Amino acid sequence: MNQEKTIRELKASGYKSVPVKEEVRRNLIRSLQKGEKLFSGIIGYEKTVIPSLINAILGKHDILLLGLRGQAKSRLVRALPQLLDEYIPVIKDCEINDNPFQPVCKHCIDLVKDHGDDVEIEWLRRDNRFSEKLATPDVTIADLIGDIDPIKAATQRLHYAHEGAIHYGIVPRTNRGIFAINELPDLQPRIQVGLFNIMEEKDIQIRGFNIRIPIDVMMVFTANPEDYTNRGNLITPLKDRIDSQIITHYPKTLSDALAITQQEAWIQRNGQKAVIPSYLAEIIEQIGFEARGSEFVDQKSGVSARLTISAMENLISNVERRALRTGEHEIFPRISDLHATLPAITGKIELVMEGELEGSVKVGKALIGKAVRTIFQKYFPDPLQRTERSHNATDERSEYQPVIHWFEAGNKIEITDDMPFKEYRSELEKVKGLHELALKYMPSAKDNAYELATAMEFILDALHQSSRIAKDEMETTTVYKDLVNSIFQRHEETAFEEEQ
Repeated sequence: MNQEKTIRELKASGYKSVPVKEEVRRNLIRSLQKGEKLFSGIIGYEKTVIPSLINAILGKHDILLLGLRGQAKSRLVRALPQLLDEYIPVIKDCEINDNPFQPVCKHCIDLVKDHGDDVEIEWLRRDNRFSEKLATPDVTIADLIGDIDPIKAATQRLHYAHEGAIHYGIVPRTNRGIFAINELPDLQPRIQVGLFNIMEEKDIQIRGFNIRIPIDVMMVFTANPEDYTNRGNLITPLKDRIDSQIITHYPKTLSDALAITQQEAWIQRNGQKAVIPSYLAEIIEQIGFEARGSEFVDQKSGVSARLTISAMENLISNVERRALRTGEHEIFPRISDLHATLPAITGKIELVMEGELEGSVKVGKALIGKAVRTIFQKYFPDPLQRTERSHNATDERSEYQPVIHWFEAGNKIEITDDMPFKEYRSELEKVKGLHELALKYMPSAKDNAYELATAMEFILDALHQSSRIAKDEMETTTVYKDLVNSIFQRHEETAFEEEQ
């Protein structure tokens, strides 16, 4: 790329400089006219958040993205620099990226005054025109706006009222670019007040000097509604100066949630991609939906999309660990691997008082169980649904009855975490009628032994979640057995403990 090197060459080229918001607007219009995809990697916002964001940019607004954790607010903010020009000219070595045609800092004004059009310029890439700051209580005005640098003043023999003694903060250093503050309410109120001039008058003032430096910057903020009361407060005057407040949200459909996890989760391990049955991936996503509707989970805190991403990675890691131990090369998950998702669940949900009484592990297992039952009904008949020929869900003609009878006869199966596939399948094949039932509703598993075995266990776990058979989980071992005998056994164990 042949780039001009002086102001004279820049003028001769016919280059026209525009404010950053006009630049972003112009590039957005060009992308819309060409039908280009905007904000790649953002899923589920096509008809909600993105249209509102486009409107705000077209209106040359400063923007606040408001939403709970894990709603892609930061990702949206970091996508905005793609709407900047690839390069813009700035006066060489200027701390605040001065426009060669309209310098604002004293150094550059003096430079142009002394050397005119012979002043050297350089070209700033769009990636260097974006700055981001996480708001924390210890952020100061000096961090954002600037302060007097006594060392600089002493070295250059300047008095403290001289503009050359200023050390610029991150905002002026983002002049002619996009500046973002994440978690805005965490910023102390007195620091938020310091942003007023930037938002309204578009200039900065440092240490009360009679120096006003016009700043050309697009401001973007993110905030969590919970922060307004729990950790901080967004002061009303600043909120009033933010032109557009855009509400973000969690995935509204299972397909959007699946696409997000597929995009973000680390699924391919050692060059080998794990094969995840559609229903197992759906169970992982349904856990998130169940958590967002659970009475035990604090809904004001939200349930991040990172929960399902981490859960999927934990599931695959458990499968990978088993494959490494058994020497098998096929990475195929089982329903019993769902227990490995618990660390991703318990670490990412905030519980209300009732949930705390139950315990995070118990709540996590309940969420997994509800997800299994919900997704099971997409592929199989509901084990509790009454048949057309009978009003009794336990009628002998129920498709699940042969399986249930097998357990009622005193039989049980035991599945361990490190069980090789042949043993795993052999254990499931013991259950009368289970193989045929899995093939009936999942015929695609006919030619895949791994998928068929997992489908068989899927039925057993769904029957347990529907209270038709019992399941005991002991560390890395899962035992499926008769429900009634299990109840009596527990009753006897409790009575014995009380006698002791």
